[in-house]
Amino acid sequence: MSGHSKWHSIKHKKAAIDAKRGKIFTKLIKEIMVAARMGGGDPSANARLRTAIEIAKSNNMPNTNIMRAVKKGAGELDGAAYEESTYEGYGPGGAAVMVEVLTDNKNRTTADVRHAFSRFGGNLGEGGCVSWMFDKKGLIQIDKTKIDEEKLFDIALEAGAEDINSEDDYYEVVCEPNLFSDVKKALEDSGVEIENAEVSMIPQNTVKLEGKEAKSLLKLIEVLEDNDDVQNVYSNFDIPDEVMQELE
Repeated sequence: MSGHSKWHSIKHKKAAIDAKRGKIFTKLIKEIMVAARMGGGDPSANARLRTAIEIAKSNNMPNTNIMRAVKKGAGELDGAAYEESTYEGYGPGGAAVMVEVLTDNKNRTTADVRHAFSRFGGNLGEGGCVSWMFDKKGLIQIDKTKIDEEKLFDIALEAGAEDINSEDDYYEVVCEPNLFSDVKKALEDSGVEIENAEVSMIPQNTVKLEGKEAKSLLKLIEVLEDNDDVQNVYSNFDIPDEVMQELE
């Protein structure tokens, strides 16, 4: 078992807020369309599309919405052409920040992202300046009250998972992105109730922030995530619980 930084719990909290705003469906539809455009509309032959559909289903997106997005991406229906890009830089306190976007107007999105960094005391950098600090992993979250730890360990490892993190009230199964669908399916087939599932970027190390720096970084991430072109925001910050409570 290995420990896990607090930034990921914060990210889940912010994702729940996004879902209430109705933004999560927009982001998921864009990802499905791009995945289908790049690798075809058959999920069995397109790992990225298969993962995108799994995540959409875990967020309760209706099948009709999913299939429409697949067809648009594959060119069977008319739809906007989205381009994917990743922006990298440093936020307040030297925290690394990665921003994944899907946009139909790159000039507009670049200007928006650059403005957000500048507004909250960050600096947009060159490609690759912080991505080396992160590892891409599949993450599957399970309520501790729903399954025995030993049973979960056996199912997950047999399916190809590489680790299980134990948090306050949930377990988190970690796997390589290409095994995400297989591990998730194995858990579901075994009757395991999944709280949340995603492919994310996990920081190798964290930067502890407090006071104004912590507040500014959270505002930067909030503004970026509010942008409809932004799919995901990753950072390596670690804000102590007592500081988070003061900021809320």
